[in-house]
Amino acid sequence: MADTPWQQDASSLVDAFRAGERSPVEELEATLAAIDASELNCFSHLDPERARAAAATADLSLPFGGVPTGIKELEPVLGWPDTQASLVFKDRIATRTANHLTRLFEQGGAVPVGLTTASEFGGLNVSITKLNGITHNPWQHGRTVGGSSSGSAAAVSGGLVSLATGGDGGGSIRIPAGYTGLLGMKGTFGRVTRGPHAFMRPNTVVIGNLARSVRDAARFYDVCAGVDAYDPATIPSPGGWERNLGTHDLAGRRVAFVPALGGVKLDPGVEDRLREELDLLIASTGMVEVDVKVEPPNLAAQWMLGNLATLLAELDHRWPHHARDLSDEIAMGLHLAETLYNLDSAASAELLRIQANEAMAAAFDEVDFIVAATNPGPAFPAHATTSSDTAIIDRAMGHDVVRAAVRGLLFATRMASAAMPRLPRIILAQASERLPDLVTMGALTIISNVYGNPAVSIPAGLIDGLPVGMQVLGRHHEDALLLDVALAVERERPWPLVATPVAAPASSPA
Repeated sequence: MADTPWQQDASSLVDAFRAGERSPVEELEATLAAIDASELNCFSHLDPERARAAAATADLSLPFGGVPTGIKELEPVLGWPDTQASLVFKDRIATRTANHLTRLFEQGGAVPVGLTTASEFGGLNVSITKLNGITHNPWQHGRTVGGSSSGSAAAVSGGLVSLATGGDGGGSIRIPAGYTGLLGMKGTFGRVTRGPHAFMRPNTVVIGNLARSVRDAARFYDVCAGVDAYDPATIPSPGGWERNLGTHDLAGRRVAFVPALGGVKLDPGVEDRLREELDLLIASTGMVEVDVKVEPPNLAAQWMLGNLATLLAELDHRWPHHARDLSDEIAMGLHLAETLYNLDSAASAELLRIQANEAMAAAFDEVDFIVAATNPGPAFPAHATTSSDTAIIDRAMGHDVVRAAVRGLLFATRMASAAMPRLPRIILAQASERLPDLVTMGALTIISNVYGNPAVSIPAGLIDGLPVGMQVLGRHHEDALLLDVALAVERERPWPLVATPVAAPASSPA
């Protein structure tokens, strides 16, 4: 009987099943026991009965046959809670299963254990919600996992399951992967279906997984990638993702080092750590570094406001009556969007998106890869409701009087915008310039969602005992090439497959 869950990658667990070294039933029981004993708070729902039935009948010939798997809380599974990590929908039950999950269960053979925690509606790169509380980083209790695929990253890095799903609409796979020392692959837009209920805007979300190894990410594509009529944005899959790993010659490939992509301020030591990692990658592969400026406009504010249209559609009649059930940040974002998002600001956002597309296309005319940081630094405190140092704002927004005053100011701005349609554009520009930390959440990663190109976060060592990620961006449809870059790092400098916890400083909040 296995005492602990499998601590290697999911692919090797399947090998162990096939060799008779472990059984899916035993593995599941070890997984459920470990989840029950864990203090990570990374699962919001468990279904032991369904999981046991699936483990007992697991088809070991399938790619993930018998592998206990965590499902991101934002992805529906028929009969399970469909909360979107929000109190607003705390009692809602899913009436359908997402199409990529049907593929994962039926064609992949994965055993669904339960739902992993996520940030509310996937809107923030933090691991705290009103519904679930704090999800902790396995590397250090009291540190964030990032978001929005928070619980998936914690569960895989924390040694509870070897596979968990994730989605990336602005960095939500790569950000938590970077904070927890995992591989986080965001494919070309449309790589994996978002059906059957796929919003058509803002055309940024890509489904994937949090992986301990490159081959796990490739195998996930073998199972889940491909065209789906219920998501017209999906693209054909060439197949052979795992089989063809390591077949690309990286020698002579051109790479640009742009650590602070998007003009983001990096924490001390991050650029040096990435510089060292890139130098090692170049030395081992024969890549050629070239000096290319990559300066896309910062679309973080416009991206955030535009995304909130789908949230408003999701909330329907519940907004603004259930505003109190939302986190202050999500509620304030909706108020801001209603105030500042008009035809003029939408036009401005479209022009910025064109500029971003052209800037990225011009860069990829010159290089094969762009290397940047995944996150500004190692994981920040887990109790923070934003990734910026906004404690004063957080405390202020906790008071009814302040919230009422802000709403009054926004209403006045909305009225003024009727006479001056360009006012919202001016306010957004000023906010981006004067308060950059408040509008750059995920700015290192958002550009690849806006442009739609593939990008992968590769473990790049530790700073003060906490992981940092090296993000590598590639051209559209060259996902397999990016996986080979990650494979080159994995072979030369294998990363820890599960977290090695470090003690929190005495002054750190738990």
